[in-house]
Amino acid sequence: MSILPDGRYLDDAPYSPDKEKNELEHPELDAPRWLLIWRRFKKHKLGLVSGIFLFLSYLLLPFAGFIAPYTAKERDADHLYAPPQSISFFHNGDYIGAHVYRTEGVADLENFRWTYTEDESVPVKLEFFCHGGEYRVFGLIKSTRHLFCAPDDATVFLFGSDRLGRDVFSRILYGAQLSLTVGIIGICVSFALGIGFGSLAGYFGGRTDWAIQRLIEVLRSLPELPLWLALSAAVPSHWGPVAVFFIISIILGLLDWPGLARAVRAKFLSLREEDYVQAAEMMGARPSRVIARHMLPNFASHLIASAMLSIPAMILGETALSFLGLGLRAPAVSWGVMLNDAQNLAAIEIYPWTAIPMLPIILVVLAFNFLGDGLRDALDPYQN
Repeated sequence: MSILPDGRYLDDAPYSPDKEKNELEHPELDAPRWLLIWRRFKKHKLGLVSGIFLFLSYLLLPFAGFIAPYTAKERDADHLYAPPQSISFFHNGDYIGAHVYRTEGVADLENFRWTYTEDESVPVKLEFFCHGGEYRVFGLIKSTRHLFCAPDDATVFLFGSDRLGRDVFSRILYGAQLSLTVGIIGICVSFALGIGFGSLAGYFGGRTDWAIQRLIEVLRSLPELPLWLALSAAVPSHWGPVAVFFIISIILGLLDWPGLARAVRAKFLSLREEDYVQAAEMMGARPSRVIARHMLPNFASHLIASAMLSIPAMILGETALSFLGLGLRAPAVSWGVMLNDAQNLAAIEIYPWTAIPMLPIILVVLAFNFLGDGLRDALDPYQN
């Protein structure tokens, strides 16, 4: 059933010779819902670009080791705090292909810092599809093939190196595997609890609603950051990086569900009075079927938009905990763990590239917010 521009349903409009004209002038009203959503979403340019960026980011996560020229733990003791290097294609006005220049570091004992100079007389060509440190594709398949790397007597630190001589660019790529995944796992936990408790409170009401509402109020009255810190500090220090990663993801999900539960409850309180819900109940449908088949689909658009807006909060939560030393810990690599090395303001002043891991965090959080805004508008295609 379609809607005319004046708000009437097309099938309920009185017959007139102009009916066919209306259908021809507004063919989009008879299009499938998914097509209306896509057409509306395409108009949100920031949301579309953000969606493409996030899709490519998650698509490349399993291949981070292939794109990175070094492994996450590979060290170069001769290039501590090396500055970012640029890739050049021309040398003395002649095109010679992608190359870098050798750098040599000297300890400045007066200013207590490392200074580096480039030897621009001899270019060092980069090697492509070369062999380097070992990594795992999809965490299973071992490989030593890298997209590009420098010969053994040279380095290619695109974003510089850290205090241990590790490539910041490579570690950002490896850190994305944990930092971007923690939001997906956390949102699964949060949605399972939020939808479960919210639907029960909104559908059944009465004592069930009262008990769940009091539980939500207790959780929301607790200060969030100290609660994060307390739960994270309770994780045993001898646990491995994988176990800590899953525990941190679950903790973030456990603390995020009350807001979603209230939104689901409010929507269900209105939906349970609808005719189609009451008709399903009169036909003997079980509460689980009524909730899953009739009520949740009418709330799906809000849930999808909420998910896109909640994932960046999970990423920022993991970053904050790891930055404070209570989240993921070395040897695990995440953006928060990398920023933990940038706590020294004096080091940032001398070596500002150690704070570069902030940039992917900002980009990803903004992308999720723009995508969430675009989906929220697109999932209601009949709204003006």
